[in-house]
Formats: sequence, C-alpha cells, structure tokens
Amino acid sequence: MFSTTGSRGLYRAPLSKGLLLLLTGLTVMLTVLPRYQGLFTYNMQAITQRQQVWRWVCGRLICLDLKDTFCSSLLIYNFCIFERRFGSRKFSSFLLGTWFLSALIDLLLVQAVDFLFDYKVEELPTGLISPVFSLFVPFYLSIPRVPVTQVLGHIPITNKSLVYIVGLQLLTSSPFMWLIALSGLVSGGLYHCNVLGLQRLLFVPAWLSKTCQYILEPLFSVPQPSGESPLGMGATLDIQREQRMDLLDQQLLLAQYNQARRNDRQQPQAGLLDWARLFPSLRHRFQNPRQAQPRPQEQTDPSPQPQAPLLEHSPVAEEQVAVLVEMGFSRIDALEALRASNNDINMATNFLLQH
Repeated sequence: MFSTTGSRGLYRAPLSKGLLLLLTGLTVMLTVLPRYQGLFTYNMQAITQRQQVWRWVCGRLICLDLKDTFCSSLLIYNFCIFERRFGSRKFSSFLLGTWFLSALIDLLLVQAVDFLFDYKVEELPTGLISPVFSLFVPFYLSIPRVPVTQVLGHIPITNKSLVYIVGLQLLTSSPFMWLIALSGLVSGGLYHCNVLGLQRLLFVPAWLSKTCQYILEPLFSVPQPSGESPLGMGATLDIQREQRMDLLDQQLLLAQYNQARRNDRQQPQAGLLDWARLFPSLRHRFQNPRQAQPRPQEQTDPSPQPQAPLLEHSPVAEEQVAVLVEMGFSRIDALEALRASNNDINMATNFLLQH
C-alpha cells in the first residue's frame, strides 16, 4: 500500500538509485566526520552578507540530519515512477529546474519573513529537500487516488496516504522546514505548468544526458525483472510496452477502486482494517450480489429456470490470452486467470502479478 511505483522498484530509474546511494552515503560520511559539517550548512546570512555563494550549492545538496535523509530517501524511492514514465533526462531536468527556482524562492521567502515579522533567518535545513517537495506537484496531479480502507469508519486511507504522511513528517522535522517545503511546492508548480517557458530554459542538455547514460547508467542500472523478457523486443516495441504497462497500472488502480466500492455495498466493515476487502478471493469477486433467495411463490413454479454457466467454463477471447502471453505469462496461467475473472483482463493481470 505504501509504494506507488509498481512491482518494478528501481528498474529503469538509474538517477533515482544514484541519488539514493550518493546522498545517503555522503550523509553517513559527514555524520562520522562532524568536523566538515560546517562546510555544508545552509547559512543564509553568510550568502547574503558575506557573499559566500558556494554555500548556496553545498548547503542544498547533502542532508546533515539522518532523519531528513531517511524521509527524503523514502520519497525519492516512491517518486521514481516519474523517471520510468518520462525518462531520466526529463526527470533530471525537472529536478535541476526546481533546484534553481527553489534557490531563488528561498531568498525571497527569507527576505519576506524579515520584512513582515522582523526576524532574520540565519540557517535553513540542508539537503536536496526542495526538489523532493516539488515532486509532490506531479504526484498529486497525475497519480490516481484510490481508496483502500477506512480507519474508525470515517477516515479514508488511500494508496497515496502514507506518502503524504512521510512528507508531513519531513515537514515537521525542523522549525524552518516549511520555508523549504513552500519554495519546493511553488517551484514545482511553476516548472510543471511551464510558466514563462521554464522547461525550455532550465533543462539538462542532450550531450550531458548521453554522457551520463554511457558512464553512470551501467553503475546504477537495475537488472530487468524476471517477469519481463526482452527477447524479440525492438526499441519501438519496448517503448510501447512500457507505455502499456504504465496504462495498465492506472487501470488496475481504478479496477481495485471499483471492486472496493462493490465490496463496501455487500457487507459492512468489521474492525479498523477490512483485510477481506484488501485481499479478496478472485473467484468470488464477480458473483452477483443482487442474486436473492427464491420467494415462496416462485418455489411452486414448475417451470424450470435456466442456470447461468459457471465462470470456469465461460469462453475466453484469444486476443486477451495473446496480450497476457506477450506480457510474459504462460498460456495455461493466462487461460485459468481469464476464466476465473470472467474474462476481465485487468483483474486477471492483477491476479497473475500477485501470484
């Protein structure tokens, strides 16, 4: 329920894996060697009054707090779905653009606090936190919200709730973290909406992207999952398959949402978490809930009623079998899943992925 990145983890997300390894390793190194932590403090007074511009770069790369590093790493892991969906170059361009924009917005917010409240902010939280908060903008706009269950009968829990909880934990970790979060959200909104053509001004050049692809990608690449076979897949087919898998992820989320609503009408929820609704049996998902008991006057009717065919013997479309076989499943498993799900390819795919 926590991860919204699907079953592939960091597959096709080398930049996210590199950020996780490098930033976490540097944070641990500075924790072991505390004498060098002063070089990476995000001191706003030193930047504005003593023109130490290098602190603007060093203070916004490495976290000096292990708790902030842990929360930001969890968020980067969940946000790597955007790197798989849009590509490493577009994802890195988003991080680079929001990094520069949030740096300027930090100065404006510090000056606004000094002007409105007559309070000088000396230091801000360090690390790559503003670009992480900026990723909440596409996360909120493009990831579908699917209710999973309810706590105490009134508080809904969705597939995105725990990600927001981690962001809230990061927001409350230090007194001035709200300034960093606000600058990240504003910069993410400006870059995502392409205000003033920012996406054409702040981007990673093609030559730099290709250089990093040849040098760094072999170091941080993740092996392909066993469920996906690259045999016979050209570049165009690979892209089409990737887009089809992303679309299928969204369809599965919507199918789970509709199934949760149908189960909620069938029976009331008992307890804080309805585990039967989270993991329903596939062969009982499509039973007709409106099928009522026969009335007394109907029992005396001598005319025989035709009975509905069993789901296991329902015909299976060969097109759907071919789609599942192309995704890497065997023909026998595909036939069994389609029969059990009454030829619903979304639920059949969900069953095969979970088993």
